[in-house]
Formats: sequence, structure tokens, C-alpha cells
Amino acid sequence: MTREKAIEIFKQTGALLEGHFRLTSGLHSPQYFQCARVLQYPQHAEGFCRAIADHFRDAGVEVVISPAIGGIVVGQEVARLLGCRAIFAERESNVMTLRRGFEITAGEKVLAVEDVVTTGGSIKEVIALAQQAGAQVVGAAFIVDRSAGRAQFSVPFFATLKMDVVTYQPDDCPLCRQGIPVVKPGSRKV
Repeated sequence: MTREKAIEIFKQTGALLEGHFRLTSGLHSPQYFQCARVLQYPQHAEGFCRAIADHFRDAGVEVVISPAIGGIVVGQEVARLLGCRAIFAERESNVMTLRRGFEITAGEKVLAVEDVVTTGGSIKEVIALAQQAGAQVVGAAFIVDRSAGRAQFSVPFFATLKMDVVTYQPDDCPLCRQGIPVVKPGSRKV
């Protein structure tokens, strides 16, 4: 999928939002990628996730893990395309945890996936969780990398769309100074 086609899909589905947003990372931004609006269309979910699956097809992935909630659909679809199982981690007492009977076996080849990355905090937690279980994490992948190259990982990583999106520290946000109300659309508290 080309960058232009990916942006067209985000705009067409209303998934590229403009305004004043507080991201999961705590940073503020005038743009927000609401991947759920893209992923509600199975043909778009398959298209983005196929790019991820194709990128890691020869890595021997046995399980795909994602952080809840944003990464669940991505993880499920990538796993379907790779023919392996999909699990997700959830926050419990503010720590990423495997629940619902999910397990990772020592030595399993794991791919960590997420919908959108800004700082990479959630996906790094999932990678660490898998590594603590003794898994071999073969990579990380995302639908959108909006970090402008700032998010780096200890494993090979891939994004279907890279966007340089402006972010601000809350105490230095021009949108706050203009009195524009901030919206928190993410799923961190869910």
C-alpha cells in the first residue's frame, strides 16, 4: 500500500482528526489517528494488516501480541494472515499483563503489533512482557508511526504509514494557550 493510498483511506473514513488532542503518551497534538474508524471496515483492516504480515512472513511468527484496546483488531488480523494465534495484554494496576488465560511459551517467536505509535510506550511494554516470558520477539509493527522517527525499539520494526505529526508537551502547548479545549480520544482508561 502506498503512503498516498493509506492517507486517502484515513481521510475517507474520517480517521484523521484535526483539533486539540491529549495522546496516550500525555503529549498534545493538533492531529489524531483514530484507527478504529479505519479498522471498522474489514477490507481496510486486511489491507493494512497484510502489509505487516507480508513484511514478517518469513520470520516464523507463532503468536502475535498486541496491547488492548487499540491493537486487538490489528493483532487478530495479522495473526489470521500469518496463520498463527493472537493474544493481547491489558493494563492491570497500570502494568501490561496477560490475562484471560493467555500465555507465551519460552522460545516462542512473537510479533508485537499496535495501531498507532507516538512514543512507543505501550508496544515497548508488550515487547518486555513477551521477553520476560522467554519469547523471542522477532519484531514490532504498527499501522501508523507518528513518532517522526523518535520511537526506537530493541527489535526490527515496521509501519504501514509513517507521519511526522507535531506534538507538544502539555506545559508548552500553543493550543492550550489559545484556550482550545483538549480531547482525550484514546483507550488508556478503558
